[in-house]
Amino acid sequence: MTITLSDQDKSTLRIAAYGAVALMAAAGAAGKPHKIATSGSIALGSATGLIGHVLADYPEGTDLAGRSVAEIADRVLPALTAAMNLLKQQDPAEAGNFRGTVLVAVETAQTHQGRPSPATAAMARKITEALDAAGAATADSGAVQEAAAGQDRPELRKAIEEIVESGFVGVSLRVHDERGEWAGSAGARALGGTAKPPIDGHVRIGSNTKTFTATLVLQLVAEGRLGLDIPAADYLPEFGLDRRITVRMLLQHTSGLFNFSGEVYDDGTVVPGIPIPYGTTGKEWVDNRLKTYRPQELLELALSKPARFEPGTGWSYSNTNYVLARLLIEKVTGRSLAEEMRRRILGPLNLSGTVVPDASPEIPEPHAHAYYRYEDAGEQQTIDITRQNPSWISTGGDMISTTQDLHTFVSALLGGKLLPAPLLAEMCTPHPTGIPNMDYGLGVFVVTTDDGGTVISHNGAAVGHAALMYSAPDGSKTLTAALSCVDDAGLSIAAAFQKAQQRLLNEVFGRRAEHL
Repeated sequence: MTITLSDQDKSTLRIAAYGAVALMAAAGAAGKPHKIATSGSIALGSATGLIGHVLADYPEGTDLAGRSVAEIADRVLPALTAAMNLLKQQDPAEAGNFRGTVLVAVETAQTHQGRPSPATAAMARKITEALDAAGAATADSGAVQEAAAGQDRPELRKAIEEIVESGFVGVSLRVHDERGEWAGSAGARALGGTAKPPIDGHVRIGSNTKTFTATLVLQLVAEGRLGLDIPAADYLPEFGLDRRITVRMLLQHTSGLFNFSGEVYDDGTVVPGIPIPYGTTGKEWVDNRLKTYRPQELLELALSKPARFEPGTGWSYSNTNYVLARLLIEKVTGRSLAEEMRRRILGPLNLSGTVVPDASPEIPEPHAHAYYRYEDAGEQQTIDITRQNPSWISTGGDMISTTQDLHTFVSALLGGKLLPAPLLAEMCTPHPTGIPNMDYGLGVFVVTTDDGGTVISHNGAAVGHAALMYSAPDGSKTLTAALSCVDDAGLSIAAAFQKAQQRLLNEVFGRRAEHL
């Protein structure tokens, strides 16, 4: 029997998979796998109604007594795999969404338990390994086809190939414009490999995180729970902030607060902060890349240093501002940033490939690999740093996403679906930065293109990974990209990164692009 999945069917599969994993995690926490996990193991089959036949091998539960949660996980894996295979055949992008949903369920289960039980950890490992294997098979088999609706965009294909030639390991690009959607990739998924980067793989998006965070803050402003021009100290009195620093200044980078990741002053003076991958602390960062920093720790370091300028008198990009934004969100909502982000943005937009990792070093499959090159005992070493603890940058740039999710997010944001019109206008009002043709609003750059047009953007780099996010001011045309590279302490890839951004920006948003 052949079945065609409707959008509702796909949604049901995701919900059922999430419920199955959640119930099995509850079994591990309760120490009663033979009772609770029976429900979890049949949830995929029973919750999917008419499409439950694809999961026909789910266990009946009659032989589960006395078995461990990890053993019961083995019984539900065929159901997860069956769902993945069906989705891969009919909607490869949705297969990625399904996989992302299950991984979020695994992550959430472990987070809510604090320190997971050994049984739950074993269950999580089995499910994650199975999904990772399925994800790799999807990416390598070519199940995700390049180009939407069969259209050929040789200028975009050439652009990403030239970016790889400039020194990047791999690049994935997604464009939505008046000609429809195009997505493709070039280069390699891993150094020395032949498989291309996954078309919609996960990537550490770096400072694109700031746009998500600013949007959440502005939603709270819309509800009257925060005030843009109210001193941040009114909400966070425990840190002794300068009362001239407003919420607006945090989002706009006009607070003057020292950047906890270090400052480079106009005269060339460098004042270090925490160990970071760049400059003289590169090797130290490598050795401690799984270390956890808490936001309060980063903020206390920043506040121990002199401010760069008086509040409101200048502009300087400082990750400290967005750690404070995180603490504001958590203070006024009483929930973690991750919970609030899922509730307000990720859930409503179905951004199932987007993760707020906090201190988790993991990144969901599929993904391209990230690398770091450094000198050790006089010899050059290149290591895989795909797995790293992003808490060192916190809300300055810790999130993970996909090119599809970034498109969905920025088009929804600028299309007026996340903020009321007056606050969206505030967000996109340019404030001078001193950078030519690039001003800053509230969590977004306002870019003037070479031919005088305006583009709303935020890009980010995250040690071996980078992400681009550009949009027309109304969200009608977008460019999102994921890049992977070999990073190093000297930021040797930086020049190529700048050229890559400009190359793609001109190709998609320049006048020439409008007439192709």
